Amino acid sequence: MLSTTELALLRRLATEQSTRRAPSLVGGVVRDGALVWSGARGFVDGTAPDDDTQYRLGSITKSMVAALVLRLRDEGKLELNDPLERHVPGTGFGMLTIAQLLAHTGGITAESPGSWWERSPGGDWAALDASLTPDSLKLRPGSRFHYSNVGYGVLGELVSRLRGMTWLEALRAEVLEPLGMNRTSPHPEGRHARGWAVHPFADVLLPEPAPDAGAMAPAGQLWSTVNDLARWTSFVGGHTGEVLHPDTVAEMRAVATVDDGDVWQAGYGLGLQLIRHNGRRLAGHTGSMPGFLACTLVDQATGTGALCLANTTSGVAILSLAMDLITIADEYEPQLPAEWRPSEVDPALLALTGLWHWGPTAFHLRVLPNGWLNLSPAEGEGRASRFRPAGGDDWIGLDGYYAGETLRVARSADGTPHHLDLATFIFTRTPYDPAAPIPGGVDETGWRTE
Repeated sequence: MLSTTELALLRRLATEQSTRRAPSLVGGVVRDGALVWSGARGFVDGTAPDDDTQYRLGSITKSMVAALVLRLRDEGKLELNDPLERHVPGTGFGMLTIAQLLAHTGGITAESPGSWWERSPGGDWAALDASLTPDSLKLRPGSRFHYSNVGYGVLGELVSRLRGMTWLEALRAEVLEPLGMNRTSPHPEGRHARGWAVHPFADVLLPEPAPDAGAMAPAGQLWSTVNDLARWTSFVGGHTGEVLHPDTVAEMRAVATVDDGDVWQAGYGLGLQLIRHNGRRLAGHTGSMPGFLACTLVDQATGTGALCLANTTSGVAILSLAMDLITIADEYEPQLPAEWRPSEVDPALLALTGLWHWGPTAFHLRVLPNGWLNLSPAEGEGRASRFRPAGGDDWIGLDGYYAGETLRVARSADGTPHHLDLATFIFTRTPYDPAAPIPGGVDETGWRTE
């Protein structure tokens, strides 16, 4: 990046490390699937940390577990609406769906019973399962967002049973190795930052423990580096390689629930935190474990992402820092839009384009560069959706009001597109075309003055 951009990014990182008294703090910015800037402040064992120094990720681990679950779904081994009982029988909350566990809407307790799991050696699945009684269900399933570390411990067991290996073995084989994340591990390997608590009223440190969390490990066990977390940030932004289809990652980024009222600023998808900030929609995850804070975020619109890692229990505004790094990068060096170029379009699609009417309301149907269709009001706001081909004359809605609905092209005897049938709504070339199957019919006297 430009030297002025790099200075602004480093100054923001340095200010956070200094004012929040972090033993060390590292950060990075990604664009177009690559790490384009990184910076570090503070010390690890007397020298500055670098892009290959490991820090603990905390709950960013959850997003990677979620990717494993979505891979299982895409392979047809489960459905997101499956009850847990179908795959992990015998628990006290088998009625919860896989989707509810992914999105923290199952109402299950936030923390595992007993000693606080983040600072205590964890037991195996049998011990965790035995501790989770029906009382562990704290809220009506589906009623609201309720963050649950336990839910991801359960999802780790789900992955293990369906893969026939530990969730960590599955993660290495299916996610970490394909993405080149070779410095991401359940325990520190090679150079790593030690976790510290900073005294609130003096500049002294206390070491924090880092035990193995056992069956709760899928909620926050992993360690990683700037280089590896940059690859994961790019993955969330859509550079998915062969790990997941970009459409599946977009599904993970879609809002499943919100946690702060009608005008939401924070929400959750399928394993991803969602943030609205100054007109941006960001996706990623924060993480915290005793001695560590972490964050990864990416702007879906610009593709710019940021990541931050610190070895302190508290103090660093890790989420705000990541958001600020994204903002600085895009304000100092806004990305230019891709040059427009004409592209090949199936002539059959051209025949569908143009003006259509839902009753008296005008809509435009356009062909998108990827061969999809876009239906939107000709003027003002209204129901707009994109559609992907589903074979023949059927199209499936991807977003907006018509997400999941089928748009079907009805043709005249000569094959000319005559009208569109979309979730019982009939779109015609002229308003209320009497020759089309308009629900309720069209007055035989036609249009008149009164």
